[in-house]
Amino acid sequence: QVQLVESGGGLVQAGDSLRLSCAASGRTVSPYSMGWFRQAPGKEREFVARIIWIAGRSYYSDSVKGRFTISRDMAKNTVYLQMNSLKPEDTAVYYCKATSVRQNDYWGQGIQVTVSS
Repeated sequence: QVQLVESGGGLVQAGDSLRLSCAASGRTVSPYSMGWFRQAPGKEREFVARIIWIAGRSYYSDSVKGRFTISRDMAKNTVYLQMNSLKPEDTAVYYCKATSVRQNDYWGQGIQVTVSS
């Protein structure tokens, strides 16, 4: 099994920055991809960003493109989400997801990000 642990969330003001981290442990073989999703109260979970682990290609939702940057440290089996110019609408629980080469998905427990106006 793969365990994913997120860290770095918190309460910030609009315009501030935060960096989320997600460390993978357990049965860690290089994943196919890792990414971030978020879920705001009363809304469905939505895609935020994704990085193809070996190739390093990254993808973003339109709502965060240009403000968020996903990166990875392959030696640490860790993926990061640098969030700049945060807006109140970015408030959500952020979830880390790893997808194996066999397309099995693993999720972290989620971490709260709150952006006050």
